[in-house]
Amino acid sequence: MNTVRFFARAAGRRYASSDRLVIFDTTLRDGEQSPGCTMNTNEKLAIAKQLSRLGVDVCEAGFPIASDGDFEAVSRIAEEVGPLTEGRADGTTMTICGLSRATEKDIKRCHDAVKHAKRHRIHTFLATSDIHLKHKLQIDRDECVKRAAAAVAFAATLTPDVEFSPEDAGRSDPEFLCRVLAAVIEAGATTLNIPDTVGYNTPGMYGDLIKYLIENTKGSDKAIFSTHCHNDLGLATANSLAGVMAGARQVEVTLNGIGERAGNTSLEEIVMILDTHKNLNITTGINTEQIFRSSQMVTAFTGMAVQANKAIVGANAFAHESGIHQDGMLKNRETYEIMTPGRVGVTATSLVMGKHSGRNAFFSRLKELGYDDISEEVKKDLFARFKNLADVKKVVTEEDLHALVQDGVVKEAEEEVYRLASLTLSMKDDDDLAIVEVETVATGEINSASFKGNGPVDSICHAITQIVKPRALTLSSYEVKAVKGSESDSIGEVVVRVREPSTGLSAMGRGLDVNILKATAHSFINAINKLKGVKKQQRSTDHEAKAEATVV
Repeated sequence: MNTVRFFARAAGRRYASSDRLVIFDTTLRDGEQSPGCTMNTNEKLAIAKQLSRLGVDVCEAGFPIASDGDFEAVSRIAEEVGPLTEGRADGTTMTICGLSRATEKDIKRCHDAVKHAKRHRIHTFLATSDIHLKHKLQIDRDECVKRAAAAVAFAATLTPDVEFSPEDAGRSDPEFLCRVLAAVIEAGATTLNIPDTVGYNTPGMYGDLIKYLIENTKGSDKAIFSTHCHNDLGLATANSLAGVMAGARQVEVTLNGIGERAGNTSLEEIVMILDTHKNLNITTGINTEQIFRSSQMVTAFTGMAVQANKAIVGANAFAHESGIHQDGMLKNRETYEIMTPGRVGVTATSLVMGKHSGRNAFFSRLKELGYDDISEEVKKDLFARFKNLADVKKVVTEEDLHALVQDGVVKEAEEEVYRLASLTLSMKDDDDLAIVEVETVATGEINSASFKGNGPVDSICHAITQIVKPRALTLSSYEVKAVKGSESDSIGEVVVRVREPSTGLSAMGRGLDVNILKATAHSFINAINKLKGVKKQQRSTDHEAKAEATVV
């Protein structure tokens, strides 16, 4: 209660009745701006579908003007995910949103992409802090107000759902912000997003700013105020909560808190704070039991591992090692847990799986884990991989099944150019010989190469590059971990990042196998495939637009 009272005092108000908070997810736009986290269109579609099942209200699908790839992804999400209602408690569709700068060209391009969705939104932005007006835009305050109002007015002719963000609001003059916001409300803005662009604010500062803007902006009762907080000082969630307590009724978040620099407010954190503190009388439409699955999917597609002690979705979130804690947990879980693992979709194993488990038992277990909506083709592939794994392992754990499913979903969405056909290693003394066969998916052609390098990883990577002949590549990071569990036969996951020095482009790759070296080969080929996808998306890219979007 002390924390609740602190935020209530900081906001200068109390909640009277239950309020509904709009969850605006920007994983596919702001989240994708994390270095090396570029996703292809199929991957974005898969995540958008999961966001819909999760119960997200608004999905910011991308920045359509930035590139042809972004436009295609937003358009397909609007067309294919926009109509979906499956799993959504209120039966409504998810709003599909696109980002645009405050120009007619950007706004029109954005509308052309999102208009296919039944519910769609245009989100436009313009800087308002003096430092941005002077050094970046080189305009005065009057011109800023004029441009902002004109942009919103034009957007409002295309859709009734228009969001405006005053970039760098956290460092803007509050009185001037009121002037800008009043102008865009009059022009037709229905949501006003207040970004702490550089993660500078403290909860008290940010809560006070939201409160001041609501109380002093003409027409503020006609729009929803929104938070958008960056985590540079580790305060993104606290600042967002302060904004909500001050009257904001939308929060902009990402799964796992991914995003530019230190990331954004974590969807799972803000949702579970409100779910746990029901006395705040603020509700969301999120199906919390889909949180863990959603988190795992984002990790699988981006290659960005969740730190073990991450709140809600980290591997240690529900782990108890202290003897005192364990004793208390055995007597009553509530002694040391404020939420149950099942509440966020982490289920307890109830069925042991092994090499004698049949198809029905396997699919029943997947359904128990929440995977009842994957395609038949993926199911068939997963069962075959499960049987292969069960031949190697004595017991296939729940964590193994999660890993297999996420890897299967990734493979289905991947724009596969090359595929590992076989790997043979000969390690004698200091000679590590790798013989690799790689299949070109489009033609089915299989080529082989061998290489003796400085260790098995070096040998594998060089043998693969001899076959696919990419431009010079640098292996900038290499991470190995066991899928949760201490057994020696655990599935190994390898995550690599490769960089192409000549272009500066980079991509992450992920491989999964009981054999770590085979997982290495899979991850390196996956990274090369993704790098090709990044290059494809870079064509016809508006680099200036991309640069500006990174600071909203």
